[in-house]
Amino acid sequence: MIRYLLIAAAGAGLLCAETPAERSWSILNAGLGHEKTDHRVKAARALGLIVNHDKARQLAEKALADPKPEVRAAAADSLGQMNAKASVAKLVELVKSDKDTGAVFAAASALYTFGDPRAYEFYFAVLTGERKSGESLVDSQMKMLKDPKAVAQLGVQAGLGFVPFGSLGYTVFKTASKDDTSPVRAAAAQKLIRDPDAATAKALTTAAADQKWIVRAAVINALAQRGDAKLLSAIVPRLDDENETVRYTAAAAVLRLSK
Repeated sequence: MIRYLLIAAAGAGLLCAETPAERSWSILNAGLGHEKTDHRVKAARALGLIVNHDKARQLAEKALADPKPEVRAAAADSLGQMNAKASVAKLVELVKSDKDTGAVFAAASALYTFGDPRAYEFYFAVLTGERKSGESLVDSQMKMLKDPKAVAQLGVQAGLGFVPFGSLGYTVFKTASKDDTSPVRAAAAQKLIRDPDAATAKALTTAAADQKWIVRAAVINALAQRGDAKLLSAIVPRLDDENETVRYTAAAAVLRLSK
């Protein structure tokens, strides 16, 4: 009798056992609900691996409302990675209403990944300090752009891939990031390369003469990649720039657009 009871119990256990997929969802749910912020961040970031899955998207969207900004930023990053275009409205709302720099930049980056034109409006404002309408940013928004977290969030993600950061290395980036908002503005210029708006082209040509060499170099790089020879008029004067990185970038840009 005991033998039969043991066999029956073992069978019942097998019937109740979770599949690997079910256990995986349980693990992620536990992580997203964990009392420690670090666990929630890691779980939210991991969701980005699960593409084309409504449940993963919904979990990431829920994490956008987490009380900790690090978790909200990780969730926004994941939505971008999973190409969750169905989440655009929630990401736009995060850009408009969140008070944390990292979360806002992460949401804007996701929108950029989707090719959503509202991302260009955001990066235009970062570069110029005003909206495309000409309306200046409010004080709270300007304060956000001066937050060092913005440099870490946007500068590292977008900045290391272009001149001068890509050529001179992370040491230069860390040094530059101590001055003010220039690394963030430089990285924003790179995000505007594909924006077809004439207002953006005009803003970039103006920024080619920015006071900060990092911004000038990044803007010239962006102008070159836009592929419009009419933009050469903003680049040629930089051949005499006092900064060697700007000069070299300008020289390469002139040759690229003169083909």
